[in-house]
Amino acid sequence: MTIWVLAAVLAAGFVAIGAAKVLALPAMRERAAQFGFTVAGYRRIGILEWAGAAGVLIGLVAPVIGLLAAFGLLLLLAGALTAHARHHDGLREAVPALVFGAVDAAYIGLTIGVLR
Repeated sequence: MTIWVLAAVLAAGFVAIGAAKVLALPAMRERAAQFGFTVAGYRRIGILEWAGAAGVLIGLVAPVIGLLAAFGLLLLLAGALTAHARHHDGLREAVPALVFGAVDAAYIGLTIGVLR
């Protein structure tokens, strides 16, 4: 049951933030510019976030796909934390990536347990 909750949290979070990037909402346009991304580049990141969210949900019936998707999301989160660090953002700006990283790591751990 817990893996279902973690998958739902990851999917909902990444669908939402991916949508903000794909739709190029004003806050995302500003963030893209601050990080040195084009809007098109930020949209591609949003699409990758959607793909990761879908993969995590698919992982509920095909755990290997979920595991691969979760590792992909972890790479995106590492990139986000690197961007925050390079721009000397405070903890407040990095907390979402840290929280989702922890949820993702828990999902990965439980999925590995399912595969054993």
